[in-house]
Amino acid sequence: MTQRLLLLDTASLYFRAYFGSPEILAPDGTNVNAVRGLLGYISQLVEQYEPTHLACCWDDDWRPQWRVDLIPTYKAHRVVTEVAGAPDVEEVPDPLELQVPIIRDVLAAFGIAVVGAPGYEADDVIGTLATGAGMPVDVVTGDRDLFQLVDDEAAVRVLYVGRGVGRHERVDETWVLDKYGVRADQYADFATLRGDASDGLPGVKGVGEKTAASMLQKYGDLAGIRAAAEDPASDLGPGPRLKLKDAAPYLDVAPTVVAVARDIDLPREHLALPVTPADPDALADLVERWSLSSAVERLTGILARAEG
Repeated sequence: MTQRLLLLDTASLYFRAYFGSPEILAPDGTNVNAVRGLLGYISQLVEQYEPTHLACCWDDDWRPQWRVDLIPTYKAHRVVTEVAGAPDVEEVPDPLELQVPIIRDVLAAFGIAVVGAPGYEADDVIGTLATGAGMPVDVVTGDRDLFQLVDDEAAVRVLYVGRGVGRHERVDETWVLDKYGVRADQYADFATLRGDASDGLPGVKGVGEKTAASMLQKYGDLAGIRAAAEDPASDLGPGPRLKLKDAAPYLDVAPTVVAVARDIDLPREHLALPVTPADPDALADLVERWSLSSAVERLTGILARAEG
């Protein structure tokens, strides 16, 4: 069997499941729609792509301090409570927050690897596990920032769920170029220039997607663009030149914030797709307590078929 690694941006998927499906109540009245939805997504993706390895990548720190130190507005609008010396508390609906520990328990009972790293986001975990994986990699996410990982030669692509898991798009280098007019290896610079309000990244004022793409097409990368802005003899127009110079403090730090880490010290030896639940008794208890029979039965059957 050809080896293939499936990396899930777990929070992206369980948020999508929570907001995209109706309330489903367990016997004690707890809403479990995100739990069941995530299990359904995993079933669908494993059945369709037949991975041999799977990791649910986790935000051990959804807003790392080292990124905030560089750009204080980074994800600031999502903070509910600032916590000194620990990750800030993110705005999460109470009915979803109650489901996150259940998700962890169910994944553990199945034996599905959950991988996080202190001081890093799931994006960084994904970037590290996708780099040098030694096998084709599919990254499942609704986050465009991860397009920077797309690499045809290394067989890394993104399964982009922006329109839903059932309508996901397979993002390769041609897709990125056709969509944005830049190469995948230029995407991080493109995102830096454009900015992203959802992450609190201001971008360069007055530079949108089209302008960012045209500058990257002409000058190659952010360093080339900034060099052109500083060179009086370059053919960069006065308007963009001034905008880039005004944005110099932001451009000095933003590339570090936007780039996903690729070199975290992470274990890779426990990512094999389980074909039977690691703890059947615990899984049975979770099924009964949270009314997860159909979702668990489906995933159990799909994992069993993967053995063959």
